[in-house]
Amino acid sequence: MRMAGSSAAHAVGRGVLFDIDGVLVTSWSPLPGAREALEWVRARGARRAFLTNTTSKTGDDIAGALRACGLDVDGGEIVTAARLTGEYLRGAYPGARVHVLTDGPVGDLGAGFELVPADAAAPDVVVLGGAGPAFTHYALSRVFEFMLAGVPVVAMHRSNAWATAEGQRIDTGLYLEGLCRATGVTPTVIGKPSPVGFRAAAELMGLDPTAIVMVGDDVRADVLAGQVSGMTGVLVRTGKFRQAALDTVEGDEFGLVPDHVIDGVGDLPTLLADLWGC
Repeated sequence: MRMAGSSAAHAVGRGVLFDIDGVLVTSWSPLPGAREALEWVRARGARRAFLTNTTSKTGDDIAGALRACGLDVDGGEIVTAARLTGEYLRGAYPGARVHVLTDGPVGDLGAGFELVPADAAAPDVVVLGGAGPAFTHYALSRVFEFMLAGVPVVAMHRSNAWATAEGQRIDTGLYLEGLCRATGVTPTVIGKPSPVGFRAAAELMGLDPTAIVMVGDDVRADVLAGQVSGMTGVLVRTGKFRQAALDTVEGDEFGLVPDHVIDGVGDLPTLLADLWGC
């Protein structure tokens, strides 16, 4: 194996797709080796993109927060679940009345439809964003009522949890599972683990998915979903990583195991040096 610090052959025509929370930062504090890993990838001419289920910040907001903690990232490299959802709504429901349940602002959702509150008449479509205090009993009950009435549901993502400096927090996927079981409704999911975001990131990098390494802390939503999309999956043991989740992936919906498992993003250059021969 060539070590990460050796003189490099360029990795042109290859790329790395990073999850952000739990991989590069936790509560917007950088994880060990994150800056060095990003610089290593860039120095070898490889392309980079960042795919996140964050719904309350725009790509530029996220890039600014990452730069503030020493990580050199441009807003144009970031694909958010809100941005992808907005693009989907403008195509599938142009001019629709949309009720959005999310915690905080709607980030990159954009325009092209009318946002309506929960107490309005039945909307044309319901959108679920990131979970948090806004997911009250009343708010979720209204979504439940809309679903029973036949209003279609679009989920910005289906993540079950995310990691913070204070501990794990449950996310939209857990609420969504209960709502779907109770109503029999199958929602449209846009962000991870849907292939939509992985395809968008590959298009952004101008690469075939087979040339991309996906790095994430969620074994299913990040890594195995990336592998199903044709990417090489790398699971990091940081953020929301739990050994029990890794131990139970065989025989699940994907029928895969991660291609590679590393302790943290700081180990990524050594792994890539081996995979890419540089």
